[in-house]
Amino acid sequence: MFLDELTPIAQELVKNPVAFAGGFVSGILRLNLNDDPVKGWLNKQSGSTISTPHASSAPGPQSIEID
Repeated sequence: MFLDELTPIAQELVKNPVAFAGGFVSGILRLNLNDDPVKGWLNKQSGSTISTPHASSAPGPQSIEID
């Protein structure tokens, strides 16, 4: 039963060991992929950009009215 839960993790590790290890280490170290040093390194490695969700124009809490 426990081995069945680990099978997908083992399959990803075998397919892409470097990417898996990088994701594992960044998760343990709680690195944010949108921070500048990590984001710049990822852009150099993959040649792609990381998209961030668009924030609303009003920073902070917004008020709502309920009728």
